[in-house]
Amino acid sequence: MGKAADLSEFDRGQIVMARRLETSITLIARLIGCSRSAVVSTHAKWINDGDTSIRRQGVGRPRVIKENGRRRLSRLVKQNRRQTVAQL
Repeated sequence: MGKAADLSEFDRGQIVMARRLETSITLIARLIGCSRSAVVSTHAKWINDGDTSIRRQGVGRPRVIKENGRRRLSRLVKQNRRQTVAQL
């Protein structure tokens, strides 16, 4: 099952304003079309941080070769294109 899309900045703003107007969590979730937990977590993030922006960490396996190593390897390959991987 795939991950749900993030709420837009507008939707997060609507959640914050609706909660400030003391609208119920269930009603907000129905109006915006998201889960109750999304409403609760967005409002809690606004209460704690004063901000609702989402900064996701990178996902996936870390790269084996860093950016400097990739550039160096590219330069070595361009110098002698007939070298094998073992020779590089």
